[in-house]
Amino acid sequence: MRDLVALPKAHLHVHLESAIRWSTLREIGAANGVDVPTGRTSFAGFAAFAAHNRLVRACLRRPADFVRVGREFCVDQATDGVGYVEVTFTAASHEERLGAPDMPLAALSEGLALGRADTGIECRVLLDHPRRRSVTRAWRTLELALRHDAVGIGLAGAESHPVEPFAAVFAAADEAGIRLVHHAGEECGPASIRSAVGVGRADRIGHGIRAVDDPELLAELRTRAIPLEVCPSSNVALGLVRSMADHPLPRLLAAGLTVTLNADIPTSVGTSLSEEYRRVRDTFALDDAAMANLARAAVRASFAATATKNRLADGIDAWLAEP
Repeated sequence: MRDLVALPKAHLHVHLESAIRWSTLREIGAANGVDVPTGRTSFAGFAAFAAHNRLVRACLRRPADFVRVGREFCVDQATDGVGYVEVTFTAASHEERLGAPDMPLAALSEGLALGRADTGIECRVLLDHPRRRSVTRAWRTLELALRHDAVGIGLAGAESHPVEPFAAVFAAADEAGIRLVHHAGEECGPASIRSAVGVGRADRIGHGIRAVDDPELLAELRTRAIPLEVCPSSNVALGLVRSMADHPLPRLLAAGLTVTLNADIPTSVGTSLSEEYRRVRDTFALDDAAMANLARAAVRASFAATATKNRLADGIDAWLAEP
């Protein structure tokens, strides 16, 4: 078996706030006089994770905090063999909490630029919007994306809240060339994916694992080549899938869908992208060629420039060609 850290990878679904080093969070929390949440590797459902994540966000207060976590994020991803990453950031939430419309995203962008200078990794930002929050805030998220050259926006959070109220926001984003990536088919069933693809105009689906419950939806996703950002360890840790062995990833692959592997909330659940690849390889007895195909799928599904995609694809081929 080849070294999965050495496999060149694109990481498409990872939340910045859930990828902060615990040591850094403790230092930042102490400096800001904020209680730091304890490390967790499993949660009693999505609500418990959301409460935990709010405590993480509360630790970040100063521009230097966002610069630091952005720079360290790049270093950690590059060390894990990631060559390109699209990191999700809830900018409007920090804006409201701190009363600083542009500071959190501007400071994070500075940190990501420093991280690229340190490591060579390419990192772009996706801005998410919790479904339960207002349409007005969603418009602000789109405005932030346009001002700060974010690659995309999308819905996150409880899927019981519908996509339809945000239709005009996503139409405007689409017209402006902002890519759309929504969390769907994680908590709720195929209907949430259909809404994300239809009203939400999704270029990719975050999670999407419940597509296996609807053969017609599987066929549509396959025909339209809409990639899924699958995050097995996160699904298990949040109680959405009983175990890694029960994960529907093999069925999604067998249905001919474009499946990408991602760590989602790596620090919160004690994983990394390479570890995610290892768990999937070991659980489902996949060979190196299958792992290379998963890596290629992520590169193709990314919003990276063609030159970046070609460079990573060449690296994957070289990895597989090594004896």
